[in-house]
Amino acid sequence: MQANDISFETALGERVDQMLDACTRCGKCVEACPSVKPAGIADARPEAIIGGILEIVRGGDGPQASRIWAQSCMLSGECIKACDEAVNPRFLLAMARVAMAKAAHELPERRRQGVEKYRDLGRDVTVLSRLQLDGEVLARLGQRSASVATPTDAADFVFYTGCNVLKTPHIALLALDIMDALGISYQVMGGPSHCCGVMQLRPGDVEMSGRMGASSIEKLSHAKSGQVISWCPSCYVQFTETTLPTIERQRGARPFEMTPFMRFLEGRLDQLTAHLRRPVEMRVALHRHPGVAGVMEAAAKILQAIPGITLVDLKQPAVGLQSVSVGVLPAFKRELQLNELNAGRDAGIDALVTVYHSEHRELCAHERDWPFRIVNLLELVGASMGLQRQDRYKELKIMQDADQIIAECGDLIAQHALDPSKAREIVVKAMLGDQPLALKAGV
Repeated sequence: MQANDISFETALGERVDQMLDACTRCGKCVEACPSVKPAGIADARPEAIIGGILEIVRGGDGPQASRIWAQSCMLSGECIKACDEAVNPRFLLAMARVAMAKAAHELPERRRQGVEKYRDLGRDVTVLSRLQLDGEVLARLGQRSASVATPTDAADFVFYTGCNVLKTPHIALLALDIMDALGISYQVMGGPSHCCGVMQLRPGDVEMSGRMGASSIEKLSHAKSGQVISWCPSCYVQFTETTLPTIERQRGARPFEMTPFMRFLEGRLDQLTAHLRRPVEMRVALHRHPGVAGVMEAAAKILQAIPGITLVDLKQPAVGLQSVSVGVLPAFKRELQLNELNAGRDAGIDALVTVYHSEHRELCAHERDWPFRIVNLLELVGASMGLQRQDRYKELKIMQDADQIIAECGDLIAQHALDPSKAREIVVKAMLGDQPLALKAGV
């Protein structure tokens, strides 16, 4: 059988089997994992936990401690660094969750769950972005049909936003502004029409996940350089650890390489520094999630290149792929966020600096209650370059009043022909409800 004659699910299964065979069950991945203690399984033997994961992947069931570990994965990536056998334990944990989903539900139910989650995501992203942006700016972010078509003359790079950053669009727009200033040729793609497939993989619909991912990969495969610059860390992990390697096994070649935006920017730090002309006199702390190797290190270097910035180490734990990933352990997540806010106050910082969009959404309204700002790293880079984008999401969320938010956005609601009552429901659920650590009462 030729490589391109096998299905996505078959190719994925072959990769999984190779990894299962390579795993020695030494338990080093479990020992390195920051989820183990808060998940309440620290007393279980690491060798038994990883052995149970292999059982789950093969048959859909295994010891309780192993099941808990799979479900408590924050995608921190420490397990990958700990493995001496070139195994990706984070990928195996994802496959364990898929196996458990398959054991729990038949395909029609798994497919229904994936479709429902995908539709919910698309609706939330569409409404929240349209409450902040007019049609012209949405088109710049690849959210109009003409802007997502394959260009006649391919750009050097594709900038892939993912979906959820469109809820905080000022971050994505600043990334484009910075690339414009550096003279980088790019085409923007992203949003639900370019889904990475993770929404289908999580409930266990592997075939649909592969179909969605392959469709998006085809759209992304048109940069002159063969490089895709990615923003979303969840999409990055889905593509680089699941979809791209599987498609490479199917086709015999990888369609492109993917680079996180912060690492891309760090690779052009000398060029960027020449544009950082305006001092930004601030003491700042970096909110860190280390799940994609090198991104937090790149973010720190970029911050330190801004004249006037003093980077303060709050000495807080750095775990998870991004903030939303830590939500698998909600009490632990609230504790981490509260401790960091307290540490920032005690250190006298001027701002807590986010890198990704999910922590910016979750933390930005705390600016109301604490003696420092919550800003995204690209806002500070932009300030030094003379670039500015309004953080409308934060302005709206700090209102903490759905009716006031809808009233404030009346013109855009009319422009985009949104239903005000349905938009209000999404504001309540996907904006005001996206608050793991409650705001201070009575403020």
